[in-house]
Amino acid sequence: MKSDPPISYRRTPPPSLNTARLEEFAGTVGKRILPGRQFHCMITGDKESQELNRRFRRRNYPTDVLSFPAEEGAGGELAISLGRARAQAREFGHAVEDEVCILMLHGALHLAGMDHETDGGEMAHAEQRWRKKLALPVGLIARTGAA
Repeated sequence: MKSDPPISYRRTPPPSLNTARLEEFAGTVGKRILPGRQFHCMITGDKESQELNRRFRRRNYPTDVLSFPAEEGAGGELAISLGRARAQAREFGHAVEDEVCILMLHGALHLAGMDHETDGGEMAHAEQRWRKKLALPVGLIARTGAA
């Protein structure tokens, strides 16, 4: 039985977006960071990101990645704004696919139960370790200085 793909797109992605790379990365995240757990990543736009952020976090602006953990240890879902990813990729001088992967890694660590706002740097260290293993540019926590 074939399982559902770990990534889906709300709109048809632009031809310039390397969806094969993103899907491969999502598979890697599922196997290596969230083994044995259900994991899905939805690529959406700023409008839906803002609506989700408003509904679930009471913050009325589009955000780059939102994590929706499932029951304890069961994985969960991510929502990544392609618009935010594009803007951040330009700002930090790397490919949009790299930025989506950075966001996916960050969100997956949240799904694994980590929280950089309360864990005294544990998630920041994990993100840095995984970023190096997965050959990604500087991650979210390092860029913002939030730990």
